[in-house]
Amino acid sequence: MSRIVSVNLAAPEPNPAKGEAVTGIRKRPVDHLVTLSAPQPEPTGPRSDQVGDQVFDTEHHGGGDQAVYAYAREDYDWWQARLSRRLANGLFGENLTTEGVDVNGAVIGERWRAGPRLVLQPTFGRVPGVTFQRMMGEPRWMKTFARAQRPGAYLRVLEEGEVWAGDPVTVEDRPAHGVTIAQAFRAYLTEPELLPELVEIDGLPDDLRETLAERLLRRR
Repeated sequence: MSRIVSVNLAAPEPNPAKGEAVTGIRKRPVDHLVTLSAPQPEPTGPRSDQVGDQVFDTEHHGGGDQAVYAYAREDYDWWQARLSRRLANGLFGENLTTEGVDVNGAVIGERWRAGPRLVLQPTFGRVPGVTFQRMMGEPRWMKTFARAQRPGAYLRVLEEGEVWAGDPVTVEDRPAHGVTIAQAFRAYLTEPELLPELVEIDGLPDDLRETLAERLLRRR
């Protein structure tokens, strides 16, 4: 069954990797209902679209197109075998740890229903940064994570709702263009020949579309 294994909220800690004094990248499972909502306009200060969570680096995280981050427990298990260490749910900074959900194979713009009311929409994969690398303590982690092609998915909140561990996840609609999170991630990082198809699809974040269109023009 496709389901939410855990809902994870930030455990704020010092962030020596960047200018922010605090980071909420490392998250911990909670055992209560969490409400996920669409973002408010012009947010200020630490914020999140999950009640009880916090995002400190609002320049690179949060907002409508990155309101929620999902990562698959199966991908954690894959990493555990290669890193020879236990990786707890929430360690990568995801809000939702899933099981039985093809997160990286999700089509950009498809609709997920989690629990009775919450509706989410995958937008793009997670591009690793320096905070993630320092937190993991693995040499060249940014490149290692990128090469693995297991980025997890950022999601929009289309319909607000509550979620908790054990809630089922169903895909209610899937766009015909068929471009997945993994394919878009490859186009962004390693396979620029895929850019022409990517910039044309519905559901891609507007700012990312502009960045990729500029990159495509330079290549031409």
